[in-house]
Formats: sequence, C-alpha cells, structure tokens
Amino acid sequence: MQKTIEKADTTLKEVPVEVEAPKTHSGGQVLLEAFLKEGVTTIFGYPGGAIMPIYDALYDYADKLQHILVRHEQGGIHAAQGFARASGKTGIVFATSGPGATNLVTGLADAMIDSTPLVCITGQVFAHLLGTDAFQETDVINITTPVTKWNYQVTDAEELPAVIAKAFYIAGSGRPGPVLIDITKNAQLQKIAFTEYVKCNFIRSYRPKPVVRPEYIAEAAKLINAAERPFIVFGQGVILGKAEEEFKVFIEKSGIPAAWTIMGMSAIPTDHPLGVGMVGMHGNYGPNKLTNECDVLIAIGMRFDDRVTGRLDMYAKQAKIIHLDIDPSEIDKNVKADVPVWGDCKETLPMLTAAIEERKHAGWHRKFIDCKKQEVEKVIHDEVYPETDTLTMGEVIRILNELTKGEAIIVTDVGQHQMVACRYAEYNKSKSNVTSGGLGTMGFALPAAIGAAYGDPSRTTVAVIGDGGFQMTIQELGTIMQFKPNVKILILNNCFLGMVRQWQQLFHEKRYSFVDIQSPDFVQVAKGYGIPGKSVSERDKLTDALKTMLEHDGSYLLEVMVGKENNVFPMVPQGRSVSDIVLSREEI
Repeated sequence: MQKTIEKADTTLKEVPVEVEAPKTHSGGQVLLEAFLKEGVTTIFGYPGGAIMPIYDALYDYADKLQHILVRHEQGGIHAAQGFARASGKTGIVFATSGPGATNLVTGLADAMIDSTPLVCITGQVFAHLLGTDAFQETDVINITTPVTKWNYQVTDAEELPAVIAKAFYIAGSGRPGPVLIDITKNAQLQKIAFTEYVKCNFIRSYRPKPVVRPEYIAEAAKLINAAERPFIVFGQGVILGKAEEEFKVFIEKSGIPAAWTIMGMSAIPTDHPLGVGMVGMHGNYGPNKLTNECDVLIAIGMRFDDRVTGRLDMYAKQAKIIHLDIDPSEIDKNVKADVPVWGDCKETLPMLTAAIEERKHAGWHRKFIDCKKQEVEKVIHDEVYPETDTLTMGEVIRILNELTKGEAIIVTDVGQHQMVACRYAEYNKSKSNVTSGGLGTMGFALPAAIGAAYGDPSRTTVAVIGDGGFQMTIQELGTIMQFKPNVKILILNNCFLGMVRQWQQLFHEKRYSFVDIQSPDFVQVAKGYGIPGKSVSERDKLTDALKTMLEHDGSYLLEVMVGKENNVFPMVPQGRSVSDIVLSREEI
C-alpha cells in the first residue's frame, strides 16, 4: 500500500514578535512608585481637592505605604519631623493646595532652621488655572522659598521621576533640610510611560559636602595641642553626620570638656565623664561661664545661635575659635573662626583625632566640676528634690529618668518645661531628644511625638508638654485615637504661659499680661478620644502615676500640676554675656 507523504510547509511565515508596550502610570502612581524605591514606609498627611488624584492612587498602595491621617496639616509636618529626628530618615508629608499648603509653613520653617530632612508634596490647581486666583490656589512656591532647602512646581508628569529623585537627594544630603514639591492636578492625572526610577546622587550645581582641606586640620590640631584650657561645644551636626562614635573618640583622646547645644543633646550619653552639660540661656552654669575663660573653643556641627552666644561682642573674645561645619555659610556668620574646618564631621573628626596628642586637662576640667557643685547647691538640688508643698518640673523629670533609665525618646514642646527637660533628662542613646530648637514652635510636641513613635517604635516615646503648647495642636489626639501610636503624654501644668510669665516677673515688674491661661479638663478630653489618663498633684502619688503611664499598653495622658510661679534657673539675661549667667533671681 502506497503511503501518502505529507510535505512540510517550508514557506517562510512572518512570526509576530510581541513587543511589550511601555507601562503607563498616572503622575500620582509615579510619585508612589518613586517613594517605594526611596524606601519610604510612612506618610503623614491630609487630603483635599487638589491632591485627590495622588490619594486615589494611594488607595492601591495601602499594603505598601502606611498613611497616617492627621487632623491638621501643621500636625502632619511636625509628625514628619518627629519621624525624621527619631529614625534618621527623611520624613514625608502630603497636603492639598491653598490652606493645606500654607498650613505647612510653620513646620517648614521649623525644619529649615533645625536641619530636618523632609519631602513635602502639595497638590496644586490645574496648570491652565495657575495665576487665575482659582479656588484654593496659592503661590506656594514663592511662599515657601525662604523656608525650604529647595522647592519646585511640577506641571508635566514626565518631570516627576527626576524631580522626586532630586528632592530626596537634596533633602537628605549635606546639611539636611525640607524640600517641597508642588504638583498640579493635571500632572497627577497625566498618564506617562514609566519603566524605571533612578535615584539621584549628583547635581551639577549642588555640592552638599565641601572638600576637606588638610592644612586646616593641621592648623586646628596645632592649636588644640598647644591649648591649656580648650573647650568643645557640639551641636546636632554630630547626630546628622552619624558621627557620634567619631566624636566620642575625639573627645576621649583630647581630654577636652564638651558641652552640648539643645540640638546636640544625646549625641553622647548625658553621663559621659567629659560631658559638662548644656550651653545656652537656660543651660548649665559652668559651660556658659567658662566659655569666656577657655583659650581654644572648638565648635562642632553648631551654628552659634544667639541663645548660645548671648552678646556676640562679649563671646569668647579671649579664645582662638576652631569651627567644624558642613555648611560653609555658617563659618564666620556669627562668630569669626580662626580656623575654619569645612566638611562632614564624619570625615573631619577622625582626621583631627589622628593629628592631636592624647591629653588630660584635669585642672581645667576641675573648674567645670566646681561650677557644677555651685549649681547643684543653689539650683539643682531644690529643683529635683524640693521640700515645698508644690511639685516641681525638675522632680518629675528626675523620676522619669529613674523609671526610663535613659532609654526613652523625649519630645518636648516649647517653654519652661522644655528647658527643664533639656536640663535634667538623661539619655543613653542618640536621637533621643526631639525638640523645636531654632524656631521655638509651641504645638510641636504632640504631633512630633506621634511621628517619633513611628520613627522608632522599639523605644518608649514620652511627649513632655506645657498646658499652653498642648492646646495648640490638641486635635492630634484624634490621630492617636485612630492609629494608636504608643505615645505617653506628660503635661506639666502650671496654669500659666510659664516662660513669658517668668520674663514678665523678672523684667516687667510682674505685670502678668495675658499669660494666665485656662485649660479644659485634659483627662476628660483625652477620654473623649479614647485615651486613658490621670491628673496628679500630690508628691506621694507622683511615682506611681508615672509608672502607670509608662506601663500602660498604648497611649496614656498624665497631667502633673506643678508650681505656678516656679522659675527656670540658671539664666543668661537677655542682652548680657554668657559669663553673666545667674543662678537666682536675686543676682539679676
């Protein structure tokens, strides 16, 4: 039987090649994809009409990006600041256009002066409506230019990947700071081809770190080696530069007494043998007074704020000044440096340590110890171990130290309680002291503590707040109610705007002009938000009340009623030299 052989079809056929079409994303999706590439986990914000497309995109990213709905945009940016300060990462905040954007301005100014890295995203009206006074349109770029490290308005989504990459690079590099990106609504909605996100690590016109000049290191080492009474003042630059260990090695080899600014606090443990306390208006007696007796002053990562220097024309005039800073604009700005050391202290401190001799300055250090004894006798003992009928802020912080053993993050607001907390709080770890240092923003602490609790959830976060500042952002109790961050709220209530009252008493003949502030029942207010609480005014109940607060599983509010007219001393009276620091009212 003949078999039929089928011939193979050998004609060439055109095989269709499947080419994957570029994936399209909306501008809002591109933004969130960029966030994921930058390692963002937490966003604080408040939605509105002009940022609605971004929030619509966020709905699909709920399993990857945690969004905390605050109760006011100011609360959102302070929370982002607290997150950044406790974690060392960049904080993120969303706000809509118009009032949403302008409500960020206080936080931007605060972050700018305290060098806190933030990326703020604001929605904006459609591009074709810009300049028409459209509903909720404001010129947020011009409004925020003085209080941002960089800002930019995006009107075309094609720009977004590069702009967001640039924003993260600028916010977190060199001297950190806040960046604001304003995105028009059409750019949020616009679909673009998006395949990859490339992080930024170079901008032609931007040099985040100056080149270290070895000759200045050598010159600084020569001065340090020849000094008989050298003194170090260090600021937040040590923490921002992640140079805590390098700094510790430097001071231990040099044997030089070191004092911190309010922002530098916790860079080294507060009980370090060479730590001599805090400088500034309400800092410690010795470091202020002896500033005008040192022969070499080494300023590290600090900016000679007027609260630190007092009268500039009388500040350390006898000393040679060595100034280490990453920001060249800070060199010679307030205090003329004999030796400027530009650079990241992570890089410059090891170079300086290698160039100096190992020294002890026991006699000089003894002068700081003697000053500390005077301060303990005249101020500290009575503040932390009072025998009066009323509780003092100092004894509250002392007991808090005993219970937390220096492990807590303490977030303070602004006023007397802030100065007391910074004077007496004890820390073992870096990034433990979160406060509004440069701008002095009342209302900072409650939302910043919420952010800090997310920034480092492994630690206990205690918000220490006055009765005045608490009422400025009290609505953020709603954020705690809904999202349940573990924040312990410790209100030190003196029924006054205490620091203003102190000044009115000391310098305005006790004319207490509008500082007698009435408060609601804070415990009942907290209960209304589902947060348990207690008020205490008796000394024998204070320790147990603090224990209850710290041991509670979740947020808790403790109000402590303290003396109404207690004052914070020592004090450098305004317009006086730091060496004129006084220990009591009678010395003014």
